[in-house]
Amino acid sequence: MVELLKSFIDIVLHIDVHLQQWVTDYRSLTYLFLFVIIFMETGLVVTPFLPGDSLLFSAGMVAALSGNPLNIAILIPLLICAAFGGDNTNYFVGRLLGKTVYEKNYRLIRREYLDKTHAFYEKHGGKTLIIARFMPIIRTFAPFVAGVGTMRYFRFISFSVVGNILWVVSFSLAGYFFGNIPLVKKNFTLVVLCIIFISMLPMIIAVLKKMLAKKEV
Repeated sequence: MVELLKSFIDIVLHIDVHLQQWVTDYRSLTYLFLFVIIFMETGLVVTPFLPGDSLLFSAGMVAALSGNPLNIAILIPLLICAAFGGDNTNYFVGRLLGKTVYEKNYRLIRREYLDKTHAFYEKHGGKTLIIARFMPIIRTFAPFVAGVGTMRYFRFISFSVVGNILWVVSFSLAGYFFGNIPLVKKNFTLVVLCIIFISMLPMIIAVLKKMLAKKEV
């Protein structure tokens, strides 16, 4: 288990190296790997730990290199579809399970993540689906909670489409235009950690506010 965790952390922190190796070994099949990872990270509540932001950045970075099969014009629409498909899957699973998910303690569905996402909805409403796109873990649970809360499907679709486009385009193009700058390439692990930190910042601030509020009571 420890070795598996170490391997996973290594992949996340050096996703650029691993992705380039996938491209070398599997060529165009890499599109399928990227599609499946983004779909799972978005569409399955049991896999919120998969890389999302850093993977998009790395994919854009690799697509900018000459002599590889990844094309940014194909990559962006493909990964938007993957994220959108994941959102829809999660939404309808939430619809199917309904409020029973709050009544039963499912081992693979962390209750604390559901509660945090629900609180986020209480504060931001439907915009949560757009904001959550840029927040690891919350983005995985947002469509699920939308389904549990029976948000109207047309409203869900509207926010989901906007959020997915903004998320995939911004991170992919950031990698495409800036990922191969020597300073970025040399310090890629630090860049990944910064992406993770910035993505987690809203949750960190929310936790700190909650702790301060409790101290004041």
